[in-house]
Amino acid sequence: PAPDTIVEAANLIGAAKHPVILAGNGVARSHAEQQLKEITELLNVPVATTFEGKGVFSDKHPNALGVVGFMKHDYENFAFDTADLILAVGFSIQQFDPIKINPNNDKVIIHINTFTEDTDAHYPASLNIRADIKNTLVALEAELRKRTISFEPSHPQIRGLLQREYESCKADMSFPMKPQRVVYDTRRAVQGDWPVLVDTGALKMWMARLYPTYEPSTCVIDNSLSTMGWSMPGAVGASLSAPGVPILAVMGDGSFMMNLQEIETAVRYGCRIVILVWIDNAYGLIKWKMDMHTKNHEFVDFNNPDFLDLAASFGAKGHEITSADELYPVLRSALRSGSGVDLIACPVDYRENMKLISKLGDIDFAS
Repeated sequence: PAPDTIVEAANLIGAAKHPVILAGNGVARSHAEQQLKEITELLNVPVATTFEGKGVFSDKHPNALGVVGFMKHDYENFAFDTADLILAVGFSIQQFDPIKINPNNDKVIIHINTFTEDTDAHYPASLNIRADIKNTLVALEAELRKRTISFEPSHPQIRGLLQREYESCKADMSFPMKPQRVVYDTRRAVQGDWPVLVDTGALKMWMARLYPTYEPSTCVIDNSLSTMGWSMPGAVGASLSAPGVPILAVMGDGSFMMNLQEIETAVRYGCRIVILVWIDNAYGLIKWKMDMHTKNHEFVDFNNPDFLDLAASFGAKGHEITSADELYPVLRSALRSGSGVDLIACPVDYRENMKLISKLGDIDFAS
């Protein structure tokens, strides 16, 4: 990075009262997660990631806000409401519409990435630093250490709200399962940094918001083109690149039906894959958006095959969840079985979707 841009960035940060860091997938691509951690700890600044940036900043860290980019005003958005400066690191507007974080165009934005950001009415960067992200953060930290800049802890209630929602259904026995319980049991079953590939659909919203992620590229979400069905061939590629490591592909049944033939590819190449399909017999995200905008939906429901017979026909192992207490042991066992392809069909109750929208609409931090 040009030295004068680093000085200017430090000046802008020093003049701020309530900065927040937005970390995108560019941090993972540049392997700059350690440098990001050092800057946030130096300044005591909260960090939100994009869906695609999950894991570049550990959800265990006290400064972690979770993800931003959900369809409605989510918990993390309150941090951006009160922010006067956004330090955007590895962010691109393809990851989500910047109107979600700067609706009034009243934020100072420092953009750090390997390219100058596209023009957008709600992302007028005050400073563009086009350079290697890791090198830029190293230089910025060195400049900031010459100064006395630190901020008061902010928004601990956001972490509390996320944790309470994540654990809200951990003992819920209703069936079909609530999305919160599916996410909770999935995280329990996945060991450490085993890769999870999350497909496009209603499940993406629940996994992105609630699935705790601690390392980069361990919860991979496509939120740019949002390609339905990508996680199946993605899991094949991930398995071939890391032989023996269990790869979990999490899909809705709509996405699954678009690329189910890749089970044959996975079996033929000896991939170690577990496919967890959230079943609602519909294009769940489209239905959710229809219900949000028109209070009605149509032409989004369909019938599914027999998942056990389908898995067997490809030479994979099939599992059908029939009660809420079955998912965790079945998924845990499949991930640890050591070989082959497992297909797990899990019915999900998406009535929680509109309940979430209503709950978020009732939150008022000012009160």
